[in-house]
Amino acid sequence: MKKNRAIVVLLCTILALIGITYIDVFGLDATGKGSASDIKLGLDLAGGVSITYQVVGDEEPDETDMSDTIAKLQKRVENYSTEAIVYREGVDRINIEIPGVSDANAILKELGQPGALYFIAQTDNDGNENYSGSYATDADGNYKVVYTLNKTVDELLADGSVVLNGTDVKNAEAGAYRDSMQNLEYVVNLVLTEEGTQKFADATERAYAKGETIAVYYDGDFVSVPRVNSVITGGNAQITGMSSNEEAERIASTIRIGGLKLELEELHSKVVGAQLGVEAIDTSLKAGAIGLVIVMIFMIAVYFVAGVASAIGLLLYVALVVLMLNGFDMTLTLSGVAGIILSIGMAVDANVIIFARIREELGTGKTVKSAMKIGFDKALSAIVDGNITTLIAAGVLLLLAPGTIKGFAQTLALGIVLSMFTALVITRYLMQAFYALGIRDEKWYGVGKERKPVDFLSRKGLFFGISIAVIAAGFIVMGVHKAGGSGALNYSLEFKGGTQTNVTFQQSMTLEQINADIVPEIESVTGSAVQIQTVQESNEVIFKTNSLDVEKREALNSMLTEKFGVDESMITSETISSTISDEMKTDTILAVAIAIVCMLIYIRIRFSDIRFGVSSIVALLHDVLVVLAFYAVARVSVGNTFIACMLTIVGYSINATIVIFDRVRENMNTMSARDDLKDVVNNSITQTLSRSIFTSLTTFVMVAALYILGVTSIRDFALPLMVGIVCGAYSSVCITGALWYVLRKKFPPKTTK
Repeated sequence: MKKNRAIVVLLCTILALIGITYIDVFGLDATGKGSASDIKLGLDLAGGVSITYQVVGDEEPDETDMSDTIAKLQKRVENYSTEAIVYREGVDRINIEIPGVSDANAILKELGQPGALYFIAQTDNDGNENYSGSYATDADGNYKVVYTLNKTVDELLADGSVVLNGTDVKNAEAGAYRDSMQNLEYVVNLVLTEEGTQKFADATERAYAKGETIAVYYDGDFVSVPRVNSVITGGNAQITGMSSNEEAERIASTIRIGGLKLELEELHSKVVGAQLGVEAIDTSLKAGAIGLVIVMIFMIAVYFVAGVASAIGLLLYVALVVLMLNGFDMTLTLSGVAGIILSIGMAVDANVIIFARIREELGTGKTVKSAMKIGFDKALSAIVDGNITTLIAAGVLLLLAPGTIKGFAQTLALGIVLSMFTALVITRYLMQAFYALGIRDEKWYGVGKERKPVDFLSRKGLFFGISIAVIAAGFIVMGVHKAGGSGALNYSLEFKGGTQTNVTFQQSMTLEQINADIVPEIESVTGSAVQIQTVQESNEVIFKTNSLDVEKREALNSMLTEKFGVDESMITSETISSTISDEMKTDTILAVAIAIVCMLIYIRIRFSDIRFGVSSIVALLHDVLVVLAFYAVARVSVGNTFIACMLTIVGYSINATIVIFDRVRENMNTMSARDDLKDVVNNSITQTLSRSIFTSLTTFVMVAALYILGVTSIRDFALPLMVGIVCGAYSSVCITGALWYVLRKKFPPKTTK
């Protein structure tokens, strides 16, 4: 690179950093659009709308119907936010919480009133018209056909004119295709249940023979009145004629919400405040900033000029992450913060791998220019393989996992792509620019010294024994706790449900005041951790605790009355279900299992040795089980951040292992017949040891800052993550290489004569 071009590269990088940072801070216009303050935040960080529905009818709803209705509503509200949650309240109520919105009435209007959905034949058995249409002008001035019923719904049900109802529809999705003239047609694709398939086959056979329509009728309005063009027998139907994708989405959404097994009516709606509050956001930002500064100082102190390039790259990375969170309209929660932390760690990791390689080349006598080129080239495979395996996991989670996990997967995927860009492009060009500007002495880059290999494999028995003992101890502790009736793990409300107490105080209070003055009193009475939410434009506060019996509820009411002057008539309590449903748990486990299989396949293809893949997955499971043991022993609360924490550890573990295996693969390609495989493995681990230590240290610092400065719920997330980082470093250095060596010796590759 020539000097003039180097100046241009530096100027463009600095200007890009300043420009993107300006947008992050101030936005694109006077309203702050596109700034960090414009990022959508989840319920835990910013609050949103809470809507409570009640089942219509005097009888207690069936458990299966309630579970099915909650599952369908969960899918529906994820259209508003992947972080939206649906859970049961009391016997016959369902609560929906949607983050990042504040207009409850608008949400109610868009969500639709859950109720009966009917597919109505055009004529009854006597040939009388069940509905008729006439031309009229709608509110937008469009000339269209407006349909009206000629009978009541009860009459239509009685004479068999309702050929299907909502429960006969398994799913409805908007779609599009191009017709024979290559025009784009918007449609709604229906999937019917087994019973609905037969009903619809009979109905369409009759309607097709008569050239009639079958109307989709919901909540007092005609959703669509399509003509039947064929007899539909396969259980899959398609409604055509939509003018736009938005119309198709609206109709599909209405059919889904109308297909609930239970009829619901709105009980009340309100705007609730953040579960963690402004303090949690402020402390997280401060912790992130402090951690980032410490990491940058560390990189500069250790890697000199290369460290300066990485520091600039990291600043640009953070600025781009904030910009892209807005650009892709992502909802940021504490789980999303986990994904960003992991991706920052991987961004640092990529730089450490590159710089270590450059120092190695300088140690062999290469020039700085040559060492930089060779270092980047040799580091490429480890960086790409490590990031792609994690990206595979993020992609599978994004496609298959429930909504709350998708937020984590989105931020992780975004972070990985940006970290690869900043490490492989920005840092590389900056280093070349510094070199072109005259910083060419190898002392500014550091010269690697050849280390005497550490014999890790001779201690493999000790390492395996320690790991087995720790994991076994965790299971024993879980068994003891379960036998004692306190549960194998300290499950929070998100996993096991509890009691929701709504209290209206005489004056309004901030979340910080409530945390300082009231929460400790509630915890002392109930013996339970407390989650709180304020209600906008009122003095009402929602307290969620573990399940309280009658005695504890009465004690809580008395305390609130005596110490805070609350009118007891303004205190109501309800039992609430877990916000993480069994279906969500199943979907998450399935998604993680598929992600692991996909990672295993990728590693098998890239390394041409299934033993690498098996060793990686075993190490991954090892780290998860060790952290699970820590949860059991320390009784850290297992809440909605638990899954994000475990997924972060999975991503971190697989990346750390890939780096060592990449070096093993490289050294095997150059080993001679006289070289011992054990020495190759020990050399590979020793050569990557600085990377393992430095990456773990920098990531640990980021999380430790969160733990030191964060509120309680953030500490419950950060502490196990710190354990996972240490465990990941230990397993990658002490377990994976030794395990691969054992498998290689026990199951040697086939040789050809």
